[in-house]
Amino acid sequence: MIDFTESFALDYAGARTKFRATAAELGGALSEYRHPTLRTPDGQDLVVDVARLGDAAAPSQLIVISGTHGLEGLSGSAAQVAWMKSAPTRALPPHLSVLLVHAINPYGFAWGTRTTENNVDLNRNFVDHEAPHPANPGYATLYPDLVPDDWTPAALQAYTGALDRFRAAHGDDALFNVLASGQYDFPNGNNFGGVAREWSNVTLEKIVADHLGQAERVGFIDWHTGIGGWAEAFFLCFNDENGPLHAEAVRWWGKERLIGQRPHNMARPNYQGLVFHGLTKFLGRRPMVSAVVEFGTRGVHVRRALQLDLWLKFKAERDSERVQLLRADLHDCFVPVSANWREQTTEQAISITQQAIDGLATWSLAAAA
Repeated sequence: MIDFTESFALDYAGARTKFRATAAELGGALSEYRHPTLRTPDGQDLVVDVARLGDAAAPSQLIVISGTHGLEGLSGSAAQVAWMKSAPTRALPPHLSVLLVHAINPYGFAWGTRTTENNVDLNRNFVDHEAPHPANPGYATLYPDLVPDDWTPAALQAYTGALDRFRAAHGDDALFNVLASGQYDFPNGNNFGGVAREWSNVTLEKIVADHLGQAERVGFIDWHTGIGGWAEAFFLCFNDENGPLHAEAVRWWGKERLIGQRPHNMARPNYQGLVFHGLTKFLGRRPMVSAVVEFGTRGVHVRRALQLDLWLKFKAERDSERVQLLRADLHDCFVPVSANWREQTTEQAISITQQAIDGLATWSLAAAA
């Protein structure tokens, strides 16, 4: 039976404490990457914590990241802590180690927003900022109605109408692609990929250089929430579907999870600037099998919460009761307070992580067979 209170925390500070304490109990090597200028709402340091379990010189290494989207950080942190507390962590296979990166976007985690300190979606920031940014012309037709001056049912109708008109003209799949693939023209919009590399982007490259230098093959899990059925794991694999790394991912996690993925029952958007793309570049020629794992919450209705995140950031009055209620709803959208949701996702997180470890441990054997 899963006790979710052992792995979940109430906030960023509590999550850091549980993560570090659990890793230390296992004899893990801890490292810190502190933000040079910014602090938490109560003035504490903003830190990406990294825990190494196993031999740093191991040829097979798994990297597990939480908090790419700050609002989802409590779930990703709990997934890391729960796996560390599970029995298999005490007996890692030979020649394999695990690197846990906690709160890669510490600002978003601590301040309760999806984005970094610059309203940048970190999972759209790993593009070449010296080249022309990926185009997303359809977004310009939706942006003017995105953030109303006030958060009322009547005010929200303008954006709903804009979505309906775009859907009627282009279809659900095209609308989803415009909303989710990433945009680089509207700094106050959602899924904004930024104009330069974010601190978290640069920090992740440093973490790879500091800790994965001796890895010959890498597994990667990036924990998220929002897509999929309630409390169900939904996989997004960005390895080439016709290549051997995707086939390896299928071996680890199963064909039914990896083939024919349709988030919210729509065609997968042409996601730009993912952490996956960044890690692929940072690792060079070394092969990486990866999965973004989402735990489902409100389905397509998460779209309204993304709009609310922006309104609270750019338009809301100062900390009124109404704002507190809306903020609580926003947080619940991405990490539901439901014990049922937390128990189910925790159990799955342990299993998914262990599947990656078992797959990584036998990767070279499978390739040779």
